[in-house]
Amino acid sequence: MRYPAKRIRVIFALVALVLSLAPAVAEVTSPVTSQITWQMTTEYPENNISGIGLVTFASRVSERTNGVVTVTNAFDNRLKINSGEMPRAALDGRIAGGDAFAGALSGVDPVLGLSTLPFLVQSAELARATNLRARPLYEKALAARGLKLLYLTIWPATGLWSERALQGAGDLPALNLRAYDSNSSEVMRAAGANAQFLPMDAALAGLKEHRLNAFLTSGDGGAGRKLWDFLPHFTAINYAMPVSIAFVRDDVFTALPEPMQREVLAAAAETEQSQFALLAHRTSENYARMRDNGVAIAEPAQSLLAALRKAASATVTAWEVQAGADAAAIVEWARQQ
Repeated sequence: MRYPAKRIRVIFALVALVLSLAPAVAEVTSPVTSQITWQMTTEYPENNISGIGLVTFASRVSERTNGVVTVTNAFDNRLKINSGEMPRAALDGRIAGGDAFAGALSGVDPVLGLSTLPFLVQSAELARATNLRARPLYEKALAARGLKLLYLTIWPATGLWSERALQGAGDLPALNLRAYDSNSSEVMRAAGANAQFLPMDAALAGLKEHRLNAFLTSGDGGAGRKLWDFLPHFTAINYAMPVSIAFVRDDVFTALPEPMQREVLAAAAETEQSQFALLAHRTSENYARMRDNGVAIAEPAQSLLAALRKAASATVTAWEVQAGADAAAIVEWARQQ
């Protein structure tokens, strides 16, 4: 009689254990049945490299989650949220996330302005390697603000759009110039230009009102905005190859079951790869569009480059102090390549 009783006690114990585990098992394995929608935004048009990234990401997420997670995109600053405002808008619940120009995020953390440092990288491959090293710093800076980095987009090299052709350094004081972050604004002012950091919408308004006669941006940013209507000259100074950063609020990401989180991250990785592949021909395609619309594309005079490089030195040094030793080490590594 002892053995049957013992076996019964063992069976009861096993049943109790299974019942105690059942809710946890169900939580992990049960599929998400409700639709999840993430509102994301960019201040750039849909055909701009930033807009293309969001379109690609939305498609990949939908495919990988079987339509459970849907990304709804707003382009061309339709929501009136510029890049610098996106983190706060996400935390306030106005959006789930967005694709923000990284230079405009340097107010969140100086390290996010690394990719806009002047004359640091001069090729797509070096830009990719440098941002790969910097990615953990970007992730940490965003995580400290409750944000989750999804993917990076490397932009074509930055140049100067202007109303008149730039013959040399002597033309800089005549420029009323839109810069795209605080660092570039400081560099251009140090070189002699009247420069100010403006979000794209404000800059376009200044251009149409003839308060500006020059833009610091890539062929991609300029072509997408048809800057040729006002600025028919482009000087390819190769100032920087900046990135934009796509992110979502951390709590909307962690609310997904872990298997679905992995699918979203896989979609983000695929988007980043696709964006980098796009970069290979993006400059030549932009230049072709620009020439078709009457833009004269020129290489910079040596005096112009020398003035800009000289002006950049103090800004980079100040940034290294603000961003910290780990970020400064990445800059030093890039310089040695």
